[in-house]
Formats: sequence, C-alpha cells, structure tokens
Amino acid sequence: MRKHVKNPNVYEFVPYANWVRAMNVKRALISVSDKGDLTDFAKGLSKLGIEIFSTGGTASALQKAGIKIKGVSDVTGFPEMLDGRVKTLHPIIHAGILAKRDNKKHMDALKKHKIGTIDLLVCNLYPFEKTIQKQNVGMDEVIENIDIGGPTLIRAAAKNYRDVIVVTNKKQYNDVLKSLESKGKLSLSEKEKLALDAFSHTAQYDSIISNYLREKWTDEVLPDVNSISMRKIQDMRYGENPHQKGAFYESLPKVTEPCISNAKKLQGKELSFNNILDGDCAIECVKEFEKPTCVIIKHATPCGIASASNLLGAWKDAYATDTYSPFGGIISFNREVEKNVAEELSKLFLEVIIAPNFTKEARDILGKKKNLRILELEGLDKKIRRRGMVFRSVVGGFLSQERDVTLSDRKDWKIATKKKPTKKELESMEFAVKCVKHVKSNSVLFVKGTQTVAIGGGQTARVDAAWIATHKGKENIKGSVMASDAFFPFRDGIDVAAKAGVKAIIQPGGSIRDKEVIEAADEHGIAMVFSGQRYFRH
Repeated sequence: MRKHVKNPNVYEFVPYANWVRAMNVKRALISVSDKGDLTDFAKGLSKLGIEIFSTGGTASALQKAGIKIKGVSDVTGFPEMLDGRVKTLHPIIHAGILAKRDNKKHMDALKKHKIGTIDLLVCNLYPFEKTIQKQNVGMDEVIENIDIGGPTLIRAAAKNYRDVIVVTNKKQYNDVLKSLESKGKLSLSEKEKLALDAFSHTAQYDSIISNYLREKWTDEVLPDVNSISMRKIQDMRYGENPHQKGAFYESLPKVTEPCISNAKKLQGKELSFNNILDGDCAIECVKEFEKPTCVIIKHATPCGIASASNLLGAWKDAYATDTYSPFGGIISFNREVEKNVAEELSKLFLEVIIAPNFTKEARDILGKKKNLRILELEGLDKKIRRRGMVFRSVVGGFLSQERDVTLSDRKDWKIATKKKPTKKELESMEFAVKCVKHVKSNSVLFVKGTQTVAIGGGQTARVDAAWIATHKGKENIKGSVMASDAFFPFRDGIDVAAKAGVKAIIQPGGSIRDKEVIEAADEHGIAMVFSGQRYFRH
C-alpha cells in the first residue's frame, strides 16, 4: 500500500482512502523498557505484514529473536544521540503519529514532507520505580531513569487514539493481536480503553517521580499540589457491605516498611475490604512494641493488647481482656508463631492472623482451617522506622496528615495530683499510651503491667467510654492504670474509674475544667499524670 521512493529511508505518502479498507495497521513503532512477552507479540505483528521500527535495546532484542525490523534512525535519517537521551524526539516520528487521517491538511502536510504514518505504538517507560528501590542508588542513576521520549510518544499516540493504537502494558498484547488477526483493526471502544490506560500510565509515572524528588529535595509534607499514585493489588468481592464494589490499591512508590500491602498470604480466602482495614490497624498497633506482643482487632479498634516475655503469654493476656469480642477478629504478632500459640488460636474462629513468620508445625495446625487467612509479614519482628503521610478520602477531596508515630516524652509528663504514681504505674502508663492511641475515639483503657484489662472506645462521650470499659472489665480493673486519648471535659469519667478501683490515670490534660478533674482524682486518692499529647483516632 505504501511503496519505497528513491530514498529507502522515507516512505511515499498514499492517501488514507486507498488503504483503509485493508489492514488498518501498516507500521508499528516499538520502544519498550520491559521486554517481557514482547517477542511473541512482535512476531505476530510481523506475520500480519506490519512493518516494525524500533530503538536501541528493543531493536537488538527483536533482531536477536529473528524478527525483521528497522531502526528509528532509518526513518528519521538522524542517529540516536546524547547516550540515547534523544532517539524518537523527531518531527518525522511525531508527525507520523499525530496526523489525523481524516484531516486533508494534515495528510497533505505528510505528503509534502514525505512522512509515513505510524499506526501502532508499543511503548512502556524506563524503570524509575525499580531504580529508586535499589539500595544506595545515586541521584545520577535516578535522573537517567526519567524517561522523556517514551511519555511524549505515548501521549501523542493516545491523543490521536482514533487513528493510532497505543499499547503500554504487556497484558494488552494478546487482546490487541487477536483483534488485528480477526478483524484487521481495533474497534473505537478498544482504542479508547488503550488510550485511557496510556494516559494513566504516564500520569502514574510522573506522580512517582514528583513524589520521590519532593522527598529528596524538599522538606514539604503538605505541598500546594499533591499527586497520589496507586496500583490495584486486587478486586474485592465487595466493599464494606455486599452492595458496594471495592478494590485494594497499593501506594506508589511502593512502601518498603512492613505494612498490609506487603503482607504475603500463606493460606485462606482472599482478604476482604474489612479484613484489610482491620489488618492495617493490627499491624500499625503491634509496631509500637519491642517485647513479644499480641494485638487483637475487631472492627478497626483493639479489643486486647498485651506484651509478655513470650508470645503465648502475650496471646493469653490480650485474649483475657475481652473473651467474646475476638470472635471473627484479626490477630497480629511481632514474633514467629510457634506450635503452642497456633494450638490456642485454632480453638477460636478468627478471620486473619498476621506474624513475621510461622513454624511448619504452626502452619500445619492452622492449615486445618482452610478459610483462615494467614499473613506472613517479614520485618515485623524488627525495629521499624515509621514515617510518611496518610490520606483519607471525603466526598470531593482528600485529607492528608503525618502519621501519628510519636509519643510524648516521659520527661515532659507532669504529675497533676497530690498523690504521685509509683515506678510500676509509670511503666504501665507508657504501655497504656501506646495502646490507647490505636483505639477509636473517644477512648479510654485500663492496664495492669503490660496487659490491657478493659477497653472502651468509639463513644460520643468520654464518660460512656469509661462506663463501657469498666462494665466489661469488672473486677479486673481494680488496681489498674487508666489512659485516655484526650482530656476529661468533666469529672464524671474520673468518678466512674474510681468506683471501678483505678489507682492511677494518664491523660493529655488541657481542659478548661482540669482543676475540677484534678480535684476529683485527689478526692479518690488517684495519681494523675498529664502527658500533654492527645491521640484522637476518628
């Protein structure tokens, strides 16, 4: 349909109407970083009589596979230069992509300059994301993995989607080839979908670059313009409820810190929307502790937390906090789960168990419960550097804030009451503060040593949270330490705690009624400490 002229590097223009009835795709430009599955796709294109042009490493790979190709320099008449920084940035390439085939002026311009059309673009981008995940990677290497020509090609082809097929992902190869083999073309809806994927591909790429460089070059945490880049990990059967659609996305660049998106499922059903929310809560809570610790989560809030000298003790103490709420719960550990712990866990109906690893004996025991999800999360037993931002969506926008990973310094605490806390009570307060910051507000909890004995959270009044906790904890609360995520607005919460037998309280302070609250503690002979730091969790 298009014949050579004297210069073998340039193609004579043939009017669109003369060849549209045949195979729509005559020429393809292939320039990819990820060459996976490319050979079979290119062979398929070649069998259809599609002429292939390519660049650099892609050209070498295709030639090595015995596929007939021509270099981009054969089209442009200009060599690749600047160590490959300039290859496809040329008017002959971009005019061949951007020309609207039904626009006479465009096609006359191609004819005048002896430029042939490019009907199919196969392009993915330099591995910037993989590069920044390397240990001790230098900025020079990072910068060289910012693709320029690729995004330009992709955006050009996607803009002209009616006339140019743009392929940016190897998962698209089979469908594109099948359509070309069966119909000689792609439908408009197919081309629209590919163009949309192409714009998403370049948008995600630029977002990863900007987020990485902002972190490296500035100390901004809340920039005026912010990009959130995500990649789907899985579709959910449904969202929070069966009538809602749901999916799970990981943030990009990929977080290297142990987190729910990095967990490896060893067995069980697919994680549900609510499993992932609860799993995140369980993981983030257990990260607070260095000793062997167990966290039990139900509906995105803890119902038992304990640290002990061994994991079995931690499990038993956490479970003792509330023996009925863990039904259908999520459990996280910061140590390897062994046989003795697995035997105890197998007695209950649980949804998810998360740990840094599991012994073979433990997996054999838990494996008898086929639907139980077992998640292995490497690094959960190590000291973890926690940092970064978190986002929450509202209709029409997002809220962003720093992760709440800091704790008030004990040297900044102030004893507010006549009675002073004992050394053991201060140690329990430290444990209690780490726990209460993970309970839904308004929240209070009670601890003995490094074990929760009662938890009350998610209430509209702090006194109600105190009442619920004391009602559930009953006699176990006597002699305990109480922690509150925010100040007490009235003395009633102190009165409820005193009646239950609390000996010491830690709270942020800062209420206009602090004096009244302190007087209540003094009346009951309770030691009270102001930490100066609030831990709301909405």
